[in-house]
Amino acid sequence: MAWFDKALLKFSPPILPSINQPLGALPARFRRPRLLIVGCGDVGLRVAKALRTPTALARGASNSIATSAQPERITDPFACEKPRLQVLALSSTPARYAALRAQGITVLRGNLDEVASLRRLAGLATHVLHLAPPPTSGSSDPRTQNLLRALRLRSAPQALVYGSTSAVYGDCQGAVATENRAPNAQSARAGRRLSAEQQVRAQGRRVRSSILRIPGIYAADRSEGTALDRVRQGLPVLLASEDVYTNHIHADDLARACIAALWRGKAQRVYNVNDHTRLKMGDYYDFAADLAQLPRPARLPRSELAKQLSPMRMSFMAESRQMDNTRLQRELRLRLRYPTVVEGLGGCPLLPPP
Repeated sequence: MAWFDKALLKFSPPILPSINQPLGALPARFRRPRLLIVGCGDVGLRVAKALRTPTALARGASNSIATSAQPERITDPFACEKPRLQVLALSSTPARYAALRAQGITVLRGNLDEVASLRRLAGLATHVLHLAPPPTSGSSDPRTQNLLRALRLRSAPQALVYGSTSAVYGDCQGAVATENRAPNAQSARAGRRLSAEQQVRAQGRRVRSSILRIPGIYAADRSEGTALDRVRQGLPVLLASEDVYTNHIHADDLARACIAALWRGKAQRVYNVNDHTRLKMGDYYDFAADLAQLPRPARLPRSELAKQLSPMRMSFMAESRQMDNTRLQRELRLRLRYPTVVEGLGGCPLLPPP
């Protein structure tokens, strides 16, 4: 080594990882990306599973119910960094640690309701997926506030994706809801989600944040994950004249949408994450019943239905909208594996009970 190179090293030592630069001064291609999942339930586990097989993220389904479209070229950084990606999950439930670790996830003990337990998150992750629900009461979401404050203590993550709900649109009376439609949350639950959205968007230029507005999630391997569960319970639905439009997304497609938003989502952008289905709720359950060769659910007027169903179930029948997913397809370039419930339920074990 030349004498001037040695002198340069002596007076200009290499920059090592620090509080302000937790990843050090390594070139970006050598930094190990870290994904932190907050609220790592069923969808979070599917995200972790999908990241272990990144070549599947941009494909259509690989079975008989797949779309006929050709798979798009993989361009996700995750696909290139598969051996070096580390997935972490914040959890306050020790009973879930084993299931998380079985998916190759590093568990971080912490609780969104306990600010002190979140300090370790500062500067830890390059990408954050926030799927944790807000509290069950109140008009705001202090959990999201606590998380964002912790993340800001040191260098902010490169990207943050928040999983919200389509209920923030309120009742659209069957009209098509694009992301440009003004939110009109009509329930306390939707209001808390809207509060979280506003907090995420308030990050401004510090973090490239995306918001996913998610409708009804279904999958055969989820708890009460398909319309068949309700059909088997014999629960009635609304009369056709009073019925409402409902929207859906398969859990696997939702997981892929989360990953796409982490890497392809635009700053401060909202995305509707739903499939192409255009069905009213009663027709959806009729289809599931026919597929399983079970009796179709009874149709009742809203006044009679309210006497048999819980207020929570009735709240899902108080709003009608048809969500538009154009932005999901064009900007996130996501090709759905289950473009409608026909493909999604067609791949579920919809067999009559013994």
